[in-house]
Amino acid sequence: MTVYPSPFGGIEPSDMTITQRVLSGIGAPERVALVDGASGRKMTVAELRTGIEALAGGLALRGIGPGHTVAIMLPNQPEFVIAFHGTAWAGATITTINPAHTAPEVTHQLTDSGAELLITVAVLADVAAEAAKGTRLREIVTLDGAPGTTPLAELMGPPLAGQVPVDVASDVLVMPYSSGTTGLPKGVMLTHRNLVANIDQIMASRPVEPGEWTVGFLPFFHIYGMTVLANLYLGAGGGVITMPRFDLELFLRLIQDHRTRQAFCVPPVVLALAKHPLVDQFDLSALKSVFSGAAPLGAPLSDAVSHRLGVLCEQGYGMTEMSPVSHISGFGRGRAGSAGQTAPGTECRIVDSVSGEDAAPGEQGELWVRGPQVMKGYLNNPTATAETLLPDGWLRTGDIASYDADGYLYIHDRLKELIKVKGFQVAPAEVEAELLACPDVLDAAVVGQPDAEAGEVPVAFIVRKAGSTAGKEDIIAFLEGRLAHYKQVRDVTFVETIPKSASGKILRRVLKAGLTA
Repeated sequence: MTVYPSPFGGIEPSDMTITQRVLSGIGAPERVALVDGASGRKMTVAELRTGIEALAGGLALRGIGPGHTVAIMLPNQPEFVIAFHGTAWAGATITTINPAHTAPEVTHQLTDSGAELLITVAVLADVAAEAAKGTRLREIVTLDGAPGTTPLAELMGPPLAGQVPVDVASDVLVMPYSSGTTGLPKGVMLTHRNLVANIDQIMASRPVEPGEWTVGFLPFFHIYGMTVLANLYLGAGGGVITMPRFDLELFLRLIQDHRTRQAFCVPPVVLALAKHPLVDQFDLSALKSVFSGAAPLGAPLSDAVSHRLGVLCEQGYGMTEMSPVSHISGFGRGRAGSAGQTAPGTECRIVDSVSGEDAAPGEQGELWVRGPQVMKGYLNNPTATAETLLPDGWLRTGDIASYDADGYLYIHDRLKELIKVKGFQVAPAEVEAELLACPDVLDAAVVGQPDAEAGEVPVAFIVRKAGSTAGKEDIIAFLEGRLAHYKQVRDVTFVETIPKSASGKILRRVLKAGLTA
C-alpha cells in the first residue's frame, strides 16, 4: 500500500462542538464579525452570540434538540450564521437547502431528512409551503415574517448559556445534500468533529489572521462556503462580508473597501478576475491570494489571474463528503494546475480502478482519502455508503488523480458521472428522471459539456416517442419549474437510440465523444 501523508503534519482531535469551536476564537464582544455586503448592516460578536443562544432556547421550548432536524433555506446574510449555530447549540441536526431549488426538490430533501422546522425568507415562503405538503415539517419560520409563517423573532426564547450535550464524534451536525460519485442527491452526514477537524486542518496549513476580512459570496448552504468562509473566518477571529448572490461589481467593491487579503472563489469567478474589464476600475492592491476550489482550475487561467492582479493563485480540493477539504495549497505554496497538497492529519492513496491495486508513484488512479474530516455516511442509504466509504475508513472520491514527486495532487478526470456547473453538482440521473416524465420522451441521457464560463453545462440526448415532433425548445421548456436553474439542460440532441452497456448503463463517454467530434 502506498500512502501519501500530509507535509503539514497532523492535528489534535477536538472534543468541541462546531459552535464552541467558532465562539472560542471569534474575539471580543464589541468586534464586528459579519457585514451584509449589499446594505452595510453590521453584526457584532455580542449580537451574534445573543442570537445563537436565543434561537437555541426557542428551539428547546419546541422540543427540538438532539435527534431532531431543522432545515435552513436562506441566502447568504448574517442571520444564516445565527440559524446555523443556534440549531447546533440546541443539539439538533441541520440540513441546508439551496434557495434556488424548486418545490419538488425541496420536498425531496425535507422528506429524506425528516426536517420538522424550516427557516427561510418571505420571498421563498410559497415554495416552502408547497414543498412542505406530505412531509414531517410542522413549522415554517421566516426572517421577515411572511403571512402564514412564524417570524424569526417569535421563535427566539430564553437564552441557552451552554451547549446542549452531544456526542461530537457520532452525532450528526449537518446534512448538506450531494450526489457523491453518482445517483440522486443524498444527505451527507457530517458530525461536529468532522467540521471542527476541517477548520483546524485549514488553519494549520493556511491560517486566517485575526481581524482579516473576506467576501462571502460562496453560498453558506454549500459545504465550501459553510466551512471555508463562515465557520473558518469567524472561528479565526476574522470577519465575513456576506453576498446573497454573486455580482462582480459589488464583489470587487467589497474587496477594495474591506482590504481583503484572500478571495475564495470558483473557476468562473477566477475567469472574470483574469479577463473582465471591470476589474481595472477597482483598487485590489490589498489582495494577496485568489484561492479556487469546487472544480479544477487549469494552469493557463491560474497564471493569467496571477499576472493581471499580481497575486498568488492557489487551489484546494475536496468534496461535501470530506467537510470539504482534503487537499490545500499553503499560502505561497501553490503550484499552477495543482489541487494542492494533502491536508494536515489526512492520508491518501491512488488506486488503479481496474486492478484495485495502488498505482505506482506518478501514475494515475482513483483518489482515496482517509482522515477526521471524512463523513459518517449517507442518510438512509447504506448501499451508497458502502460503495463510497470502505470499512477501514477510506473514502473513494471518484476522481482520477496523481501525485508529483513533491506531493502535489493533480486531478485528471472523473470516474463519477457528476456535472459541475459553477461548482454546483448536477446528477445526470436526476435530470434524466425529469426528462423521462415528459410525454414526448422515450429515452434520455444527460452529460456535461465543457463551458468557458460555467466549467460544464448539462446537455441532453433525447429519443422521441413515436409520432412526437417536439423540438429542442419544447424539451427545455418542460424542465422549467421542475429543476433549479443550474440543472437545466442547455442544449438537446435528438438521437435514434441511447448507447448503453450490456448491463443497461448509459455509455456517457460515447455521448461526450460525440460532442467534441
